[in-house]
Amino acid sequence: MTTNNIGKKARAVGINHIALEVGDIDQALEFYGGFIDFELHSRNETAAFIYFGDQFVNFCLGRNQGPDERRHFGIAVDDKILARRALEDMGITFLDGRFMDFLDPWGNRVEITTYVNIQ
Repeated sequence: MTTNNIGKKARAVGINHIALEVGDIDQALEFYGGFIDFELHSRNETAAFIYFGDQFVNFCLGRNQGPDERRHFGIAVDDKILARRALEDMGITFLDGRFMDFLDPWGNRVEITTYVNIQ
């Protein structure tokens, strides 16, 4: 270690991925594919990896906790109205509040947003 690195920190440049616990990999791919377009990178019996640009979601088999009340993740889409219509057609009920949040079938809280809405 050189002395010019003392006290310095690595700069975070983004979030690479999130891992979501789901009860069924095939059902998760079908559910999320019902309202967003994504690239399936790889999958096996216990996991699947879907890409949105340079970030990805890792669906992991197994869910050990109850539904998320506040913890959530946001998916930025290019057409929020189109996503809302698809979710409504799927029978999704949106949570109260000013954001477009809902629970997936495994209790993961999801927010649909656009880059215009991101703070």
